[in-house]
Amino acid sequence: MAEQEMKFTYQVQDFTVTVSTEEYIRRYSNSECFIKYCKECRNYGKVWVCPPFSHDTMAELRQYANLFLVATKIIPDEKKIPFSEVNRFFRPERLRIEKKLRDMEITYRGKAFAYAGSCLYCPEGTCSRLDNQPCRHPELVRPSLESYGFDLGKTASELFGFPLLWSNDGYLPEYLTLICGLFHNAENICKNKLKI
Repeated sequence: MAEQEMKFTYQVQDFTVTVSTEEYIRRYSNSECFIKYCKECRNYGKVWVCPPFSHDTMAELRQYANLFLVATKIIPDEKKIPFSEVNRFFRPERLRIEKKLRDMEITYRGKAFAYAGSCLYCPEGTCSRLDNQPCRHPELVRPSLESYGFDLGKTASELFGFPLLWSNDGYLPEYLTLICGLFHNAENICKNKLKI
């Protein structure tokens, strides 16, 4: 008898805020601390969206005046969902927001940043970086803000007004949060047009 796939429902809330690039770098960059965490990760140096990077990341970002940030809060409808099911919530929301960010990147001639975690476009352990080859999907893949050394816990609490929650009992927390953004030089970004 085939195992029945569990279906989970959830609510999504998207929050946005714009901050100057210089202010975001000054207040939320902590590369020394976060690169240490990155080095402990199994993907460090093995996937193109993770450090180490071969360029000056802060110089790259300083080409842009502003950062449009999006915090996606995912609230499961059920309680006591095993943490092993986290990607059933993350994956569809990552795909949704990352596509919008890539579209915005073109519209506003900016640089998009996606969510932390594994790449969605190549099976785990098959990144072309392992063979010193270029990324197979550069039109789709974007680094995370964490990979550039930004503190997303501080970003969530100070800019969005709610903390990141973590699992400590093997079950999903009350809500999950994904934070991404777009560095840009536009005077403003029309949020209504985006329908985030």
